[in-house]
Amino acid sequence: MDNPIIESGFLWILGAGLAYGVIHSMLASHQAKRLASRWFGQYGDQYYRVFFNVMAVITLLPVMALAPLLPDRQIYAIPYPFVLLTSMLQAGAAFGLLWAVWQTGALNFLGIGQLFGQPAAEKQGSLVKNGLYRFVRHPIYFFALVFLWLTPVMSWNVLALNIAFSAYLFIGAIFEERKLLHEFGAEYAKYRSKTPMILPVLVKRV
Repeated sequence: MDNPIIESGFLWILGAGLAYGVIHSMLASHQAKRLASRWFGQYGDQYYRVFFNVMAVITLLPVMALAPLLPDRQIYAIPYPFVLLTSMLQAGAAFGLLWAVWQTGALNFLGIGQLFGQPAAEKQGSLVKNGLYRFVRHPIYFFALVFLWLTPVMSWNVLALNIAFSAYLFIGAIFEERKLLHEFGAEYAKYRSKTPMILPVLVKRV
């Protein structure tokens, strides 16, 4: 029986991507941060973000490597000249993602700021609500999703990666919402009631 899902690496990649999301979410949790602080004291606080980012890259690489290594079948390819438009949109999404990271503090996002004594973003006491965050609460996730789903060549293996990472982004947004609500309380609750979660609007609700 001709089954592209079975014949490709779809199921293996989907499982690996979901496992990556579980590991990444566990490392991002307050419990993991508190454990690092308890074990290593101030060094746990200072170096944890860098450790988290390094581990995220290290554990992501084998998942990404499965796509070209396992058997695969193409689903579609965006034809010329439409691929020019989707490529421009992907470039715009990449720029928007970098802008969103910069708004929340790029050095802290990478963990570099903490190495030089800057407080972590969640300890700075200010909720970012301007710029891109006026239109959506999680612009980083929005732009990441746009970039993922505008890939010019879609295969079953790439589809598995996109589904797994999209699920992780939505679930990660839910967990991040809980963390932000705990940190900022009523201020975040009010912001959340007026600003969409991932899909932006051009006119903010009053």
